[in-house]
Amino acid sequence: MPSDAPLSAETIAAAFEQACLDELAAPKPGNVHHFADGHRMTADDFVRSAAAAAGPLAARGASVGARILGAVEATFATAGANTNLGIVLLSAPLAAAAEQGGDLRQALGRILDTLDCADADLAFRAIVRAAPAGLGRVERHDVSAPATVSLREAMADAAGRDRIAQQYVTVFADIFERGEPLLAARLAATGDTGLATLSVYLDFLAAFPDSHVARKYGPTVAQRICIAASRFAANVRAAQRLDEVLPEILAWDAELKNDGINPGTSADLTVASLFAHRLAAGRQQ
Repeated sequence: MPSDAPLSAETIAAAFEQACLDELAAPKPGNVHHFADGHRMTADDFVRSAAAAAGPLAARGASVGARILGAVEATFATAGANTNLGIVLLSAPLAAAAEQGGDLRQALGRILDTLDCADADLAFRAIVRAAPAGLGRVERHDVSAPATVSLREAMADAAGRDRIAQQYVTVFADIFERGEPLLAARLAATGDTGLATLSVYLDFLAAFPDSHVARKYGPTVAQRICIAASRFAANVRAAQRLDEVLPEILAWDAELKNDGINPGTSADLTVASLFAHRLAAGRQQ
């Protein structure tokens, strides 16, 4: 397959599901993974959610809004809880872009440019269905009301308070300029997917306050977690194998979970980085 060829729905679905599994294989502090459950959820909940969401996300020719709503509804039918709203919001435009030929990020830009009010309506329905913690109400473009702007415009309005929404404005700058390049570099240097994934997660967590933590606990707590993550990120960057850092990572994981803190936005950005990496690799096969 030439490197600029569009990908099939089957390839996109498989890339998404494997990205979710790769993320679960990394001991991301505060987040659910195979080393430890948490927040009344298990790793198996996320495994089943990934399998359920993959098909709707990769549905050939579907709009971004339809992909989002379909994936969230399939997730609730399978897991009965919001396990992946942020992942779905990030992955739906990437999946639609992968259907097009050419550079993945350029295709993503075209997809984001064509988002309309119908996409926003469907995405709003999905967000209300998922009812993420700390959502609250906003004065403009509240998801509980009918959409009056395109999905990209609605995301632009939320970009200052939500890192996932910000990706719609920047054509996924955090993914293509930070997460995916770091993932590729760490994979090349160590060959350890778990360690590389953990590196990406901690890099996001150290680089900016996690939106999910900030919504639930406020900016002071989010900034404290950000500062702590910087030290762990440095240790992980210096490691060559996951087991070199596993004890200290799991200790911090237990501490965060004991306090009820789940840096979900950083985990969502990590999955999107893994997904983008796999989509790009699929085009080169």
